[in-house]
Amino acid sequence: MLDADFFRRWMLAAAASVDREAERLTALDSPIGDADHGTNLQRGFAAVREALEKEPPATPGAVLTQSGRLLISRVGGASGPLYGTLLRRTGKALGDAAEVSEEQLADALRAAVDAVRQLGGAAPGDKTMVDALVPAVDALGDSFAAARRAAEEGAVATTPLQARKGRASYLGERSIGHQDPGATSSALLIAALAETAEAGGE
Repeated sequence: MLDADFFRRWMLAAAASVDREAERLTALDSPIGDADHGTNLQRGFAAVREALEKEPPATPGAVLTQSGRLLISRVGGASGPLYGTLLRRTGKALGDAAEVSEEQLADALRAAVDAVRQLGGAAPGDKTMVDALVPAVDALGDSFAAARRAAEEGAVATTPLQARKGRASYLGERSIGHQDPGATSSALLIAALAETAEAGGE
């Protein structure tokens, strides 16, 4: 079973990963976006880290709901609402339980990814964060490691695609040949989840 501390460690691992990869995320965003994806996420996750270290919420759902709310308020552009929705909806689906199973987390994440798809109007193949998240939640039933691999493969697979959603879609064929920054940061979030599970012996 996964408790609030597990989810706190997941968010802290995600914040550390975004810190490490911020420059790469911004470099990926440069040719097809506003060149601010890394710095925006870094600012948002810094707020998440500060809040979790100051007064960690008592339940898994509360950890994610608070984190999502902070990302919505601190991250600019489309990323804030999308990431915020992902975490808030996952937290809401987990409810007030003190501990949740891996299966409950997988179900909650699936519902949250559906909410993200609805919000952004994106489907797999549109060259967005959905291209990493959908295969990740599909693989989560097998293992956290499988979800991580699926997300990373999904992110890389956005490179030859033409963007059909978001700012990158304005570029048309010029968006081809660039890995999507949102899919890349989504893969980092899933990788942080897998790392947390490994570190905790899950």
